[in-house]
Amino acid sequence: MNKRNPLRLLLIPALLAAALLPAAATVAAPPEKNTAITAENAVMLTVFLKHDQSRPLGELKTQLAKQAFHAVFPPAGVEVVSWNITMGIGQVVVLRLPASRLAEVNLAIENSAWGVYTTEFFPTYNFMPIAQAEQDKARRSAPQ
Repeated sequence: MNKRNPLRLLLIPALLAAALLPAAATVAAPPEKNTAITAENAVMLTVFLKHDQSRPLGELKTQLAKQAFHAVFPPAGVEVVSWNITMGIGQVVVLRLPASRLAEVNLAIENSAWGVYTTEFFPTYNFMPIAQAEQDKARRSAPQ
C-alpha cells in the first residue's frame, strides 16, 4: 500500500506558491508626477461633484477645508480644461492628464471630497478636431 506523507501534500503547493510569489508581488512603479501631457498619453476626465444638499453650504466648505480639498485637487500638473457650476447638480470639472496619473486623481477625490460630494467620473476625449474635419469634408463635397 502506497501511503502518502500528508506533510508532503501540503509542502508541494506551499513551495509552488513561494516560487510564484515574487512574480505575483511585483508592483508597477507609481507614475511620475511630472509626466508631461502629450497627444499620445492624454486622457480627458469629466468629474461630477454633486453637492450634499442635505447640509448647509458653510458646513460643506468647512469640511472641504478640513479635508484639504483645494490643496490636493486637482493634483499639480493636471490641466483643468473647465470647472463649472451646474445649478441643481454641483460642479462639473473637465481635466486633461496623462493616463498614467488617473489613479492619483481618483485618490485626490477619495481623500478630500468624499462626505461633501458624491462623485461620478466620465473618461472623455477631444472630438472637436474630428468633428471639424468631418464638417470641412462634408462642406467641400456639398453641391454649391
